[in-house]
Amino acid sequence: MAQTWTPNSWRQKPIQQVPDYPDLAVLESVESRLAKYPPLVFAGEARRLKQALANVSEGRGFLLQGGDCAESFAEHGADTIRDFFRAFLQMAVVLTFGAQQPVVKVGRIAGQFAKPRSSSVEKQGEVTLPSYRGDIINGIEFTEEARVPNPERQIMAYRQSAATLNLLRAFAMGGYANLENVHQWMLGFVKDSPQAERYRKLADRISETMDFMKAIGITAENHPSLRETDFFTSHEALLLGYEQALTRVDSTSGDWYATSGHMIWIGDRTRQPDHAHVEYCRGIKNPLGLKCGPSLTADGLLELIDLLNPANEPGRLTLICRFGHEKVAEHLPRLIRAVEREGKKVVWSCDPMHGNTITLNNYKTRPFERILSEVESFFQIHRAEGTHPGGIHIEMTGNDVTECTGGARALSGDDLADRYHTHCDPRLNADQALELAFLLAERMKGGRDEKRMVVNG
Repeated sequence: MAQTWTPNSWRQKPIQQVPDYPDLAVLESVESRLAKYPPLVFAGEARRLKQALANVSEGRGFLLQGGDCAESFAEHGADTIRDFFRAFLQMAVVLTFGAQQPVVKVGRIAGQFAKPRSSSVEKQGEVTLPSYRGDIINGIEFTEEARVPNPERQIMAYRQSAATLNLLRAFAMGGYANLENVHQWMLGFVKDSPQAERYRKLADRISETMDFMKAIGITAENHPSLRETDFFTSHEALLLGYEQALTRVDSTSGDWYATSGHMIWIGDRTRQPDHAHVEYCRGIKNPLGLKCGPSLTADGLLELIDLLNPANEPGRLTLICRFGHEKVAEHLPRLIRAVEREGKKVVWSCDPMHGNTITLNNYKTRPFERILSEVESFFQIHRAEGTHPGGIHIEMTGNDVTECTGGARALSGDDLADRYHTHCDPRLNADQALELAFLLAERMKGGRDEKRMVVNG
C-alpha cells in the first residue's frame, strides 16, 4: 500500500454516486459525532472472516452472502431480523450438506442502507425529484422534503445497525443456531411449499446424525461448533463520509479497519481505479468485495486487483460477478483466465440478481429462471476452467413477499402486487431462497462426484 493513504485521502479524488447535501456544516457535525461512537464490528472479527474466505479461495469452502437490497428504517424489527436469520440458516445448512464443506455466512445487513442509482432524478407525471438513495441519505416518499439528503439519517443508520448486530450476535452465539433446532428454523409460510418436504428430510438426517453423535459423547454442550455459528455483516461502501467516520486503528496490529461492517464491497458503478471509492477501500484491511459487470475488461480487473490486493493475500478480495444470464458466458471466462494467468488469489462469487432485472406490470422484478440460469452458467464455466465456484451473492428476505417471479410456486406478474414491499430492488422470498439453496447443493454435489471420478479414474 502506498504510504500516502489516509482515511480521508479519498476526498482528493473524483467521486460518483454521492448525495448533494444542502448544509455541509451539518454534515461535518454528524460525521464528527460518528467518529466518536464505538465501532460496530471489531478488527479481530474481520480477520476471522478473511481467514475463512482464504479457505474458500483455495477451494475449501463456499461463501453464502445475502440479505436486503436496501435496509429500511420502517421495517426494522426483531421479527424481521429473526426471520431473515432463520431463512439464512436454512440455506446454509442445505449448502453445507450439499457441498460437504464449510459455508461462510455473510449477511447484507446491519449497514446496507445506501444505494447507487442509474439516474440522479426520478420523475412521476410532471414532477421531477432527486432519486431515493437509501434511508441513510433520504426518504423513499416522493415528496420534495423527503428527497432532500439529511445527514442526521446517518446517526439513525448507525443506531439501527448496532441494534441489528446485537440481535444477530445473540442468535448466532446464544443457542438459536444450535443444529438440534434444525427443524424449528422452518418459517410458517414455507411449511406448505414444495421445499418443505425436502427440507424436513434433510433435517431428519441431521437429527439422526446428532443423535448418533450424542450417543458417543459428542454434544452441543461439549462441542460449541454444534450450537454456535460465525455470522458476519457486509454492505456496499457507498457513503464514504460515514465509512471514514467509522474507520479506526486496530490497537493490536496498528492497521486501519472499517468498523461499519466485517466486509464491504465496491459497486459496479463506483469501481473506477482513480476515483474515491477504490482509494478508500485500498487502505483498509477488511475483506473486500468488487462487483464485476459486463463493462469490466480483463486488464481493468487486473489493475483493480493490484490496487486493492497488492500483496495477493488470500481472502482479501471477493469478485462478485453480475453479468445477466445471457451475458455470463461471454464475459466470465476471459476474466477467470486473466486472473488465473497472473496467479491472483480471489474468491469467485455469483450475483445472479442485478443483471436479471426486468419490468413487468409496472413492477421491477427478477424471474427465478433467469437467476437460476446465471447460477448454472457460473458453475459450468468454473468447472470448464478448472476453478472453484466459491460463492453466491443474493438479495433475499425472510418475509413472505412477492417480488421475484417464478420458483416452485410459479409466482406470475399478476402476483407481484400482492406483497411487493421492497424499498428498492426485488428480493427472493424465503421459499425461493431455499429452493435456490437446494439447486446449488445439487450442483455442488455434482462437482464433488466429478472430482471423485477423476481421482478414482
